[in-house]
Amino acid sequence: MCALAGALMAAAAAPGAAQDRRKEPLLKTVHGQVVDKGGNAISGAIVYLKNVQSKTVKSLFTDDEGRYRFSGLDPNADYEIHAEFKGDSSQTHRISTLDGRKDIYLLLTIEHKK
Repeated sequence: MCALAGALMAAAAAPGAAQDRRKEPLLKTVHGQVVDKGGNAISGAIVYLKNVQSKTVKSLFTDDEGRYRFSGLDPNADYEIHAEFKGDSSQTHRISTLDGRKDIYLLLTIEHKK
């Protein structure tokens, strides 16, 4: 009886697990690199990602090679993204729900003002 109950539980869990796997690819990922005008990576820049609808903001520091990554993003929300470093900032880019890509790469360029 225990073996039968275990088999039934496994069969019942399997459809849910498959459903979760189908939902996962629906989430978006935005990643890229922050560079200066000369194309040099900027380590320690702050990248801001704002959900336009909810107004929530996520931020992170770039790694040693200027890379950043935001994953698990709602495909039904618009986002704005920009980077800042030592008082200078990149242009703000908008990521629209109309953009059907699930994996979006953006190069964020910071021009140092004199």
